[in-house]
Order: sequence, then structure tokens, then C-alpha cells
Amino acid sequence: MPQHTPPRLLGARVFLTLAGPADGAALAAFHDREWDYLGPWLPPRSAAWRTEAHWRRWGAEAVDLFLDDRAVRLVLRRIDRPDAGIVGQLNLNMLARGAFQAATLGYHMAAAQQGQGLMREALEMAISYAFGPLGLHRLMANHLPENTRSAALLQRLGFVREGYAKDYLFIGGAWRDHVLTALTTPSPVPPPAA
Repeated sequence: MPQHTPPRLLGARVFLTLAGPADGAALAAFHDREWDYLGPWLPPRSAAWRTEAHWRRWGAEAVDLFLDDRAVRLVLRRIDRPDAGIVGQLNLNMLARGAFQAATLGYHMAAAQQGQGLMREALEMAISYAFGPLGLHRLMANHLPENTRSAALLQRLGFVREGYAKDYLFIGGAWRDHVLTALTTPSPVPPPAA
């Protein structure tokens, strides 16, 4: 069920839009500013993560992935602080159709924006979009065992722990274990016939 209208999700305090090439400068500024903070939580990054050219290409790819129904890469901004630029990212990756109707969920936010419920608001909108217009049945989100903040957020949103993966991703210079969680739609429907 490809969606060709880019999402624009508006909440009380934040809004999410599909990333695009025009977000290149704001994404480069965000990743440069948050380089040290995000380092322990993300796979290895090259110095290109700090360049506008990299993020313009990434934004162009985000549009193509969306049009191909393979991913939804969203940027998060505050409604009350437009001057703050991009304060986070939220991605629905590896969209699978057919009998699976699922995606993986990834997200990160600026250090200064944490603890205010902004990511929860953004995730609630993204989940509604995934289970509504996108027509997904299942979202999977994985986190490092020591990332208690993310674990608590996912639990509050209804994600259920389904397993534990040894040496799951290379993060922080080592292969790191991850807790595997998932959420399914409260209103399941059969997938479209192939």
C-alpha cells in the first residue's frame, strides 16, 4: 500500500515531516551539535555526518525510499521553537509488505530536548501514522540493555519485550547486545491480497 503523499504529522508541541534535500543544512547542524551525545547510542559514523552535502544526499534518498514504500525518514521540530531547527529524527525502516506488514522503528533526540515528553508525542503520532495511513500491522524497536530511558518510553507506548539478541549491532566500538521489542496494531486487518 504505497503512500505517495508525504506525511506531515502535527502534535501539540512537535511536528514531523518527511526528510528531504532541503533539510540538509539543518540535519548537518543537528548532527554536528549532537555528535558527542549520540555517539554511544549509534553505529559508527564518518565525519561526513557533519556535512550538509551528506545530509542533502540522505534527504534525497529519504524521498526515494518513501516513494518506493521502503522507509519513512522523519525529522522532528518543535512548534514553539522554530529557531531550534531539527531536534530529532524518527525513522520507519525496512518496510515489509505482504503477510508481514511491518517496519523497524528508530529514533533519537537532542540532549537538551530530552525529559520533556517530546519524543513520546512524536512516537505516538508516528505509531498512529504507521498503523493508520501506512497500513502496517507490526512495529519493532530494539535498544541497548543499558538504555533505560528508551526502554521505559517503549514500555509506556505499549511495546512488549520479545527477546534478547547477542552481538546485535556494532555500536561504541563493539558488537552490542539489544533488547527486542514490538508493538502490533490494536485493530488488525488482513493484508491486501498479493
